[in-house]
Amino acid sequence: MEQFDFLILGGGSAGCALAGRLSEDTRTTVALFEAGDDGANWMVRTPMAAAAMIPRAIRNWVYETVPQKGLNGRKGYQPRGKTLGGCSAINAMVYIRGHRWDYDHWAALGNAGWGWQDVLPYFKRAENNEDFHDDLHGQGGPLNVARLRTDNPLQQVYLDAAREAQLPIVEDFNGPSQEGCGLYQVTQINGERCSAARAYVHPHMQTRPNLAVRTGARVRRILFEGLRAVGAEIDIGGRTQTFRARREVVLSGGAFGSPQILMLSGVGDAAALKQVGVAPLHHLPGVGANLQDHPDFIFGYETKSLDTVGYSLAGARRLLSEIGRYRRERRGMATTNYAEGGAFLRTRADLAIPDVQLHFVIALVEDHARKQRLGHGLSCHVCVLRPYSRGTVALASSDPMAAPLIDPDFLGDERDVDTLVAGYRLTRRIMDAPSMMKLRGRDLFTEGVETDDQIRDVLRARTDTVYHPVGTCAMGPDAATAVVDAELRVHGLQGLRVVDASIMPTLVGGNTNAPTIMIAEKAADMIRKSA
Repeated sequence: MEQFDFLILGGGSAGCALAGRLSEDTRTTVALFEAGDDGANWMVRTPMAAAAMIPRAIRNWVYETVPQKGLNGRKGYQPRGKTLGGCSAINAMVYIRGHRWDYDHWAALGNAGWGWQDVLPYFKRAENNEDFHDDLHGQGGPLNVARLRTDNPLQQVYLDAAREAQLPIVEDFNGPSQEGCGLYQVTQINGERCSAARAYVHPHMQTRPNLAVRTGARVRRILFEGLRAVGAEIDIGGRTQTFRARREVVLSGGAFGSPQILMLSGVGDAAALKQVGVAPLHHLPGVGANLQDHPDFIFGYETKSLDTVGYSLAGARRLLSEIGRYRRERRGMATTNYAEGGAFLRTRADLAIPDVQLHFVIALVEDHARKQRLGHGLSCHVCVLRPYSRGTVALASSDPMAAPLIDPDFLGDERDVDTLVAGYRLTRRIMDAPSMMKLRGRDLFTEGVETDDQIRDVLRARTDTVYHPVGTCAMGPDAATAVVDAELRVHGLQGLRVVDASIMPTLVGGNTNAPTIMIAEKAADMIRKSA
């Protein structure tokens, strides 16, 4: 039995950031366990290659949801990173913190120390921002943040269309004001992806003897002595091994993995655990509840522009040229994150903060790129930032290798449909603006959709995730509903914390990768102070 001070179960964005920070103390031993590979290869490094990983089982758990009543009974698709770095190794690299209101709201829910002024230092500590140097941004952190290097002229077309739609333009979505249309910053360095693994773990794997990184490691369950977590049972290379934690076990399996592992270990709703053959250890009904995700609709259009990614002979010739440019300069189309432009907008004038987000994509996206068409196209996503719908993650069985049952309850609350209808109309203003009309061709999914009833029908037929599940091990003071306290310690247990997106009590207004890394940065300080 191997022993370490800390066992970190899950090598995604949070797990990597936490392992990197805790192992800075040479007196501390840290073991990081990841089910996938080490995430140090050309496909992860090359931004454009994410398109091959999102729709396929390449460093991807390729989960699906249970049938969604709000989506006409369709099953949704839930890609999750299965490699060191987790989703930061396969995502669109968009660097967004969310709105400051989100964190003040967390604090107002009873989570002391999680207000905006409390978390801002941790965003800054993580960040090395190449472009913005002010009180809201950090320099010298491990996570490199930069402007896109694609030099794509369609960015200007998007901004011109936004102006024609009489929408404001914002230079920095993480600046003083989030509202408006603009171009995304990305987690890249020199045109290459800067995953959490590249930022926090890869530089230290050969130089820190106190940091052990085990890949191909599938966690079966957490081990307890009484109500204290003391270790974990993990499958590595076809053999089940036991690892012991001298100080703490930290669960960083994400919004799906963390509740699943807790439940497999006997922590969750006791009656539900018994139904699938798991002996309850500790009744904690909030485990797996409170699942939130951004419901997302995508407009799609044909175009003849070779500045979009598509399938044609001319496009293939262009791509070969761009690959050569990438090898020489680390610039051009191969550096694209696809979602190059975006927006945070209010659907009603009486709202204090944006309630929808857009992603303008230089490719045609249909069914998460699982359906392909000849030719070229472009897309624009619109999602509800703070949905009212709440879902669950549950065990399908007591088998640790079985996928969990994922039910986001997309559009289960009619208020989310109302917001998405309004967001649809806002997005349409941009896509129908003169500059965009010159670029786009046939409307593939929404031709003739005009009335609210028609919009509702197409939303229920085509909406799905934009890959931001959170909340299933929610932080809060009440063990009847929450799973962890404000120090991220699991209620009623000792020696066990959860550090990942699952602890978010409510969704933030934006992409979730940067907030997840912030959570790990803050958790590292909490753990050090508790020593």
